Amino acid sequence: MRFPELFILAVGLSMDAFAVSICKGLSIRALMPRHAVIVGLWFGVFQALMPLVGWLLGASFADKIAAVDHWIAFILLSLIGGNMIKEALGKDEEDCDPSLAPMTMLLLAVATSIDALAVGVTFAFLRVEILPAVTLIGVCAFLISAAGVKVGNVFGTRYKSKAELFGGVVLVLIGLKILLEHLELLPF
Repeated sequence: MRFPELFILAVGLSMDAFAVSICKGLSIRALMPRHAVIVGLWFGVFQALMPLVGWLLGASFADKIAAVDHWIAFILLSLIGGNMIKEALGKDEEDCDPSLAPMTMLLLAVATSIDALAVGVTFAFLRVEILPAVTLIGVCAFLISAAGVKVGNVFGTRYKSKAELFGGVVLVLIGLKILLEHLELLPF
């Protein structure tokens, strides 16, 4: 996976965290820079950690399923992206809790990075260099989440569902690209 694709993937993965960050920014009355840094760090660290864990899991059995790895990557990314699209188009509104307590942020960070765990599994199949990949994902998630806090504080929830929709579409398209590239290499 080349840098532009990886960057687009990192941005797409960050959209769930961005949506939650907007909600946090909306709920914090007296926003201070440290609030954005706290949210950004939680989401950035977990968005980097989860693909690493997924890669470690996937690497243990990647050789055994090499013949179908492109299908697995396509299915995982399509399911993750499809779920993000469904959430973006749904009418359920989430409550915005202003708490930045460690337990609250831990639960949110894990919940928004489960997708990144599955992407990490696909990284093992695609033989992605994991350290640069997770570093880029973590930095993107940090910056996007920190910005999301400010966006939420200034604009409210106007961009929340659009961010989730964008992230979902990006993940589905990357999965489709992986599948099509592989199928074009097959002699038939």
